Amino acid sequence: MKGFYAIVDVPPDALADLDALARRSAALLESRPACLQLRAKVAAARPLAEAASRLLALCRAAGVPFCVNDRMDVALAVGADVVHLGQDDLPLPDAVRVRERLGRSELVIGFSTHNLAQAQAAAAGGADYIGFGPVFGTASKLNPDPIVGLAALATVTRAVQVPVVAIGGIGLDTVGAVAAAGASAAALIGAVERASDPAAVGRAVAAAFAR
Repeated sequence: MKGFYAIVDVPPDALADLDALARRSAALLESRPACLQLRAKVAAARPLAEAASRLLALCRAAGVPFCVNDRMDVALAVGADVVHLGQDDLPLPDAVRVRERLGRSELVIGFSTHNLAQAQAAAAGGADYIGFGPVFGTASKLNPDPIVGLAALATVTRAVQVPVVAIGGIGLDTVGAVAAAGASAAALIGAVERASDPAAVGRAVAAAFAR
């Protein structure tokens, strides 16, 4: 998990327009991100699964791992490569047990963390990578967690042995500092959605981690 971690963040009602969703995703896939995540908070399982299946096909064609956010049931149902869980989703120990019982050892589990203790617990508990943030102020969540900052990010990257994906308010002007702090990848949402060329932003992010 290195470089640009792409997230397609959509409201539940936008899942009905699969063609528009596919166009947005295809633009991001042009940059060959480390992963493409579908994030649709509070979406019902059926439309989320339909959208996930559509994006999974695009990711397979592009050779990019596909991730479902929050919903392990949907990730397993559609055959996603990655599931990313938050602090209020299925607990990490349960997710690891489900993966083992179903014989899906190839399923990558990511877990969101917001402080050092959570990060260490997730790494020790079986997460394949962790998300950490918000590094800076973010407008992509209605109730964001407290800003953690670059110093805390650097502390976490030194404390855990799994890749750390930084998220929260990151732009092209700060992604270099995020990479220098030791993160393996960065997720940019607002900066990508505001860009006229999302793929160019993704390539610039990847380049910051290749230095």
